[in-house]
Amino acid sequence: MSSLNSPAALSIVESSIPDTPKRRHNRTTRIKGRRAGFWVYAGLVVVLIGSLFPFYWSFLIGSGDSTTINDPDFSWWPGGNFLANASTVVTDPAVNFWPALWNSIYSSALIAAAVVVTSTLAGWAFAKLHFRGSKPLLVFVVATMAVPMQLGVVPLYILFADLGWTGQIGAIIVPAITSAFGVFWMTQYLRQSVPDELIEAARVDGASMIRTFWTIGVVAARPAAAMLGLFTFVTAWNNFFWPFIVLDRSDPTLPVALSLLQSNHFVDYSIVLAGVLLSTIPLLLLFVVAGKQLVSGIMQGAVKG
Repeated sequence: MSSLNSPAALSIVESSIPDTPKRRHNRTTRIKGRRAGFWVYAGLVVVLIGSLFPFYWSFLIGSGDSTTINDPDFSWWPGGNFLANASTVVTDPAVNFWPALWNSIYSSALIAAAVVVTSTLAGWAFAKLHFRGSKPLLVFVVATMAVPMQLGVVPLYILFADLGWTGQIGAIIVPAITSAFGVFWMTQYLRQSVPDELIEAARVDGASMIRTFWTIGVVAARPAAAMLGLFTFVTAWNNFFWPFIVLDRSDPTLPVALSLLQSNHFVDYSIVLAGVLLSTIPLLLLFVVAGKQLVSGIMQGAVKG
């Protein structure tokens, strides 16, 4: 009789009971009510410290002077020279900080907006428009991600030189208005988040495909589009290789401008890292403003299926 009360027997009996809505609700309540343990919080604290350490290190060196990084009596407390070093970066005529900052904001915003629009349109077509050759074409688009950008730099530069676009900000915007990753991301998201029955109902009601895309596809794609736009903006902001090649030193983006701080024989790393920290402030503000949409996009993508 005692064997019937064993945990194994109880689990078998419980598994044989039909999964009613009440049992699902009770199981969900137990899962939601379960609190994270000590090791979960300890792991999160380690990840947080590891993520914040590069910013603190940059601020630590950026608040010192030219001898701080090689000081044998190095102190882990910040100095008092950060504002002076930041002012040196901003007022340095070789860096041309404010035009470079505007070029980075302008180009990154346009690239992010263009990638979101083109990726959402292409993702809708691949996910919900059934046409011949859609699967091989999607495979080809995804396969282009395996081709490194360095292989196309020479022909791309020759093309823009023939067009007379070298030295202009459009030379870094036009090649980046589409993204193979963005197309794949939006295709997968729209394929899971928009039921085909909803599109068929809209077509039965007389809505055109453009109206269906605008009223259903765009609304459903907002979290994924916000996440894609955020990551595209960060990628375009941090891009150094192609802007360094195609833009003039008199009108660069911010990463290229900050590299001029290291062009001398003697490099003052306190000024360099102060400039690096200044370049990350707009990205931190962007993450603060768009953090809600970012978390929403991650959570909605995680619960699909």
